[in-house]
Amino acid sequence: MSVLTIVLISFVALEHFYFLVLEMFFWTTPKGIKSFGLKSKAFAEDTKVLAANQGLYNGFLAAGLVLSVLLNASYFAFFFLACVIFAGIYGAYSTKNIKLFYIQSLPGLLALAALAFL
Repeated sequence: MSVLTIVLISFVALEHFYFLVLEMFFWTTPKGIKSFGLKSKAFAEDTKVLAANQGLYNGFLAAGLVLSVLLNASYFAFFFLACVIFAGIYGAYSTKNIKLFYIQSLPGLLALAALAFL
């Protein structure tokens, strides 16, 4: 893997560790509510278990990306980047919020392009 590829994959991994923290630990705080555009504190409280589960999955994506860099395993990186990209596309589509595509899928696409072409 090239240095640029490692940097881009690491950035995507850091993003997903950040998502883990927001979803598992800050979902019901003003930061979490604002970050995810939640309608109320009560809604955040009602959905915090679902958010924590979602955060855990983001942590698994991040761990897989870190492992792919540590093992220099392009095939692992390809798989986890594809998961990130499709999750971002689905999230943007299902919530009708294109911002999710730009925050999640675009960095994954850039990392995947670097992986494929560098």
